[in-house]
Amino acid sequence: MDITDIVVQEFVEVDADERLGKVRSLFESKNPKGIIVMEDGEYAGVIGESELVKSRIEHDTKASVLMKSAPRIDERENIREVARLLTEGDVRIAPVYAGEKLVGIITTDAILNAVLDNLDVLDVEQVYSGDPLTITDQSRIGQAINRLREHGVSRLPVTDGNGKLTGVLTTHDIVDFVVRDQNRQEKGDRSGDIDRMLDLPVYNLTTSPVLTTTPSESVKDAVKRMLENDIAGLIVTPDDAETVLGVMTKTDIMRALTFTEESQMDVQITNVDLIDTISRGEITDSITQVVDKYKQMDVHHAHVRFHEHKEKLRGTPLIQCQIRLRTSHGQVAGSGEGYGADHAFHVALDKLERNVLEMKGINADEKYRGQLLRKLGEL
Repeated sequence: MDITDIVVQEFVEVDADERLGKVRSLFESKNPKGIIVMEDGEYAGVIGESELVKSRIEHDTKASVLMKSAPRIDERENIREVARLLTEGDVRIAPVYAGEKLVGIITTDAILNAVLDNLDVLDVEQVYSGDPLTITDQSRIGQAINRLREHGVSRLPVTDGNGKLTGVLTTHDIVDFVVRDQNRQEKGDRSGDIDRMLDLPVYNLTTSPVLTTTPSESVKDAVKRMLENDIAGLIVTPDDAETVLGVMTKTDIMRALTFTEESQMDVQITNVDLIDTISRGEITDSITQVVDKYKQMDVHHAHVRFHEHKEKLRGTPLIQCQIRLRTSHGQVAGSGEGYGADHAFHVALDKLERNVLEMKGINADEKYRGQLLRKLGEL
């Protein structure tokens, strides 16, 4: 299945030199699914809703400051390849072209709606990301912001002192509060000072009750709930919904769409532009060498995610790397930080190998993979 029938027309074009104040105004008045940024008549990048909402950059700043690079998509491209391109680019929208003509955009939601019926072969257990970052309801907002920024995530499950799930805190919750606070200050009310906001307990901004899912729920039903409630993720809990097992996001589902039946391990890299002194081939070979030490474990899919921090050492940025494997023995991950992608990757690889050694008692699950691939083969 190609994407011809799911191209979205609700988008606007802006020039790279356009003021963000005008861009925000267009977004509010036209309610587009995304914004395409042009420079000298050529495609330059995209601005998604999340980037626009999160940004507190001054209105007079140029749109080019906020835009993200996203791949040009051919209108006849295969839907699975588009899912891979969006996931690797860490974007939710991309422009769609017929030759040299811009005909629309493709979005994560459009893809998930198109494949929804095919997701009934998957359970949440087979897709979600475990070992989640959490924060307690008594932690400070400043701590939550740092955790969100440092780990490049958009949501944190919130727990009480006993580890019981009490809600969720998202970047949208924080931005919404900051914007309202800023508006009060502009009107002369200094009671909403930013420093005071950062010291507030997390429970002040927590969304509760939180929408959850369980490992046994079908991905189809879980995604349908996300789309209906216009949210990007669900907290994964046991049936009692009291503790946190993990998080399932739309990106996790998009990643599942990229699985292949090739004999070579399928490796996907998010923020691939950050790799400098290490190549994609070297990353694949290094992971393969670790996996080959444990012949009883087959790896179906590997996801490597790089995230750049602002800190630098002699010009080299501090990079966080997370490696997550989906294997015949379940999911296993390793993460680490280092100056430069090469250093960060090898720190994460060492942690991954230690975690592989600790895996116990998880049964192989080839059946679901075959079902999914047969379903996706029909697309």
